[in-house]
Amino acid sequence: MPGATEQKIIDAAVRLFASQGYDATSVQEIVTAAQVTKGALYHYFRAKDDLLFEIYRLLITSQSADMDRIIGLGLPAGETVREILASLVTSTAERVDETAVFVRELHRLGEDRMTDFRAERRRYHETFLAVVEKGQADGEFSSVVPADTVVRIALGVVNQLPMWFRPDGQKTPAVLAGEIADFVLAGLR
Repeated sequence: MPGATEQKIIDAAVRLFASQGYDATSVQEIVTAAQVTKGALYHYFRAKDDLLFEIYRLLITSQSADMDRIIGLGLPAGETVREILASLVTSTAERVDETAVFVRELHRLGEDRMTDFRAERRRYHETFLAVVEKGQADGEFSSVVPADTVVRIALGVVNQLPMWFRPDGQKTPAVLAGEIADFVLAGLR
């Protein structure tokens, strides 16, 4: 978990990257918005792209920990899928600016960072896939649609949230999470 100064820098970068884009945001604008010095920023981040990766790392680390915790509960597959999706949708909607920044600026990561990103994304996908496959194998879910397709569709919906979800809109993250989980589970049964 970042300390107070590091979190101020991250929060300022998220706001600026979300509102004006990564390329249009200078290090000076970040430090001014965070009310820190350039030295403070460079103490925590070697370069602006390290800051971009940290925004993603914090989000995916939290979401992966939530998924691992839910799986550790040992619930039936349907309840596990519901809880994973509800947690993922809620955290994505509550942190929609971070998600939007990362989705929009993903191509800016260097090869090493992209490798790290792909590995964590693959782990999340494969863990969620195992839950759906188990539900299909146990007969709790239909296997008309392959588990991999179900997982790709479910995660694809979540990945598109930054394009259309508005925090000040009619639906709260929790309501939206329930609706998306219901939709996916209806397709599995």
